[in-house]
Amino acid sequence: MTTLPPAPSRRTLLRAMAAVPATALVLGETPGLLGTALAAAPPGGSATRYTIVPFLDSDDGTVNVYESDDATDFRLVKSSAYTPPADRIRDASVLKHTDGAYYLTYTTHTWQDVSTTIGFARSTDRVTWTFLYDHTVPITNLSRAWAPEWFVDGDGSVSVIVSCSTTDDEWIFTPYRLRATDSALTAWSAPVALAGIGENHIDTYVVRIGSTYHAFTKNETTKYIEYATATSLTGPYTISRTGDWAGWGSYREGPALVQLDNGAWRIFFDGYGDGTYYYSDSHDTFATWSTPAALPTVSGTARHFTVLKETVSGGVSVTKNVTRSFRSANYTTRYWQAQSALLNLPVVSASSTAAEKQNATFTVVPGLADANGCSFRDAAGNYLRHYAFRARFDAHDGTTTFAQDATFVARTGTASGSVRFESYNYPGYYLRHYDYQLRVERADGTDLFRQDSSFVPVTAWA
Repeated sequence: MTTLPPAPSRRTLLRAMAAVPATALVLGETPGLLGTALAAAPPGGSATRYTIVPFLDSDDGTVNVYESDDATDFRLVKSSAYTPPADRIRDASVLKHTDGAYYLTYTTHTWQDVSTTIGFARSTDRVTWTFLYDHTVPITNLSRAWAPEWFVDGDGSVSVIVSCSTTDDEWIFTPYRLRATDSALTAWSAPVALAGIGENHIDTYVVRIGSTYHAFTKNETTKYIEYATATSLTGPYTISRTGDWAGWGSYREGPALVQLDNGAWRIFFDGYGDGTYYYSDSHDTFATWSTPAALPTVSGTARHFTVLKETVSGGVSVTKNVTRSFRSANYTTRYWQAQSALLNLPVVSASSTAAEKQNATFTVVPGLADANGCSFRDAAGNYLRHYAFRARFDAHDGTTTFAQDATFVARTGTASGSVRFESYNYPGYYLRHYDYQLRVERADGTDLFRQDSSFVPVTAWA
């Protein structure tokens, strides 16, 4: 049994709270915290799954497979999941094709070597991969073909955007588009440069929204990720954001984007200058971005990857409009219990008083802010909500903020039958026990956090 970490002393907590205005004690308004996006819950019977297949900082000869249900807390599915028969594997991009299979394309050599090919591999389950072939990119005097990225256009056509340099200057890269000419992804068109982005740009990643193509590309001189738009995949693009326009800093590479369930766009990038892997969110279609944060679990381990988002069947389901008690997955005698409005995790058993059992019994209802989420009501009609990092029960005051504070998204827990509850208005924050208190804290990617934030809905005590 793992010993729970100690909580900050009451004096420390009181000093911290005293330094915050009374109106700012709601989690979302506490200084130093970010986030206004909502963690939209997937429909019942389904789940969102994000997959990444990065190569390792310590080994560019293999890749790991990780998955997440919130695009933040990635869990290792398989280490050394694919090792090419020859050469190396870097910058792997993952695609789910119309045949139901998964495909990787990747850089085939280490960065010091001449590399005129890009590699391809296939999997039926994202975990076990089979080598397909290496494709020689037909560019005269080609020196390096790096960082191939999948792109599927609105008409269903599949392309790879690859950064290429020639022997004239092996370190000056230009993005090119290769288009698949067969459904098996084994034949490719001649390369076409993405006009307007031009030379000295690498790791170009493109997403399409409506009729506009949005490109994120690293300027190899400044080491900043720049932003460009066009009305055609091959351009001409107009670069409109340069320098530190998004606040991500310099020495950043390998941008990859995915749209979250809440509609926000998340960018992931490799902070190779400081050894950190980052993510940052935009809720206004790329105009502004949140302060970059280190990606738990993989930061410092993983290098340059793309993110595959899928809606899959199953997931975790919490029955609504029923009374339940909630048992800790890793402290199996301890349950949620309201004590003077705040929730703690005392032992509840058959010998507990009727009042103690009642205080450990809650009604699960559709989320106040999202019916696909969950809210929890006590016998007095109060709702569980986050407030100053603590879980507590308060009367619904009718505000949107309260409804969001009191809504949680069910995610898969670590133990059989267990559930993790992610804050609706603070994605990446979960209900977890800490020093026998029920708190709301940011996931840190550790197994201990996942265990501490996993709870089993059981037959109500009262």
